[in-house]
Amino acid sequence: MRALAIVHQPDAGPGVFAEALRSRGVELDQWLIPDGPPPAEPSGYDAVLTFGGAMHADQEADHPWLQGEKSLLAELIDRRVPLLGMCLGSQLVAEAAGTAARRASAPEIGWHEVELTPAADHDPLLAGLPRRFEAFQWHSYETPLPPGATALARSPVCLQAYRLEGPVWGIQFHAEVSAEDAEHWIDDYRSDPDAVRVGLDADSLRQRTRAAIADWNRLGRALCERFLGAISA
Repeated sequence: MRALAIVHQPDAGPGVFAEALRSRGVELDQWLIPDGPPPAEPSGYDAVLTFGGAMHADQEADHPWLQGEKSLLAELIDRRVPLLGMCLGSQLVAEAAGTAARRASAPEIGWHEVELTPAADHDPLLAGLPRRFEAFQWHSYETPLPPGATALARSPVCLQAYRLEGPVWGIQFHAEVSAEDAEHWIDDYRSDPDAVRVGLDADSLRQRTRAAIADWNRLGRALCERFLGAISA
């Protein structure tokens, strides 16, 4: 099996998903999309995963490649290429499926509670998760439920996971984030105006993350493995 990881910035790549994919014998190519063309035709992969980034889904003037990615994701959905989007990637998948990302009522930065919907009970990706859990998040935008999609998880602020036929999933929380990347994001939080505006306590978040990241990474690897199982089935 061959998978493509669409990466929007170097410190927001596939993280622990890369470990899970390679442990299952998946050949993983990474494409830093702002830097140029993909290593191969994206529709030729058995699965495509698109990850997070500090930019927002509507900042096409500053990041012209965003429009190209949305068009590509729409094509992959039409071709029924298995697809998984995380955070910004989830918002871009939703836009490709016919809805528009927008600023959320409040940023979710750090550990925030997520609750599964009843539809998640039978979802091959999320059924293994607790009904309620705290998830590592870093976003200021949200997406409404795309047309024809099934809502799988929510937080008090926004939609947290959905599924489209394809199979296609979008997940707002960072199940993929590695300990190294999480530390870097926290160290660099002043580059995010929303984190500064809400008065992020970096030391507290760092301590909380160090205590929780090992369990969180186990959850992330298991989620990625279920993605592989679902698309193989």
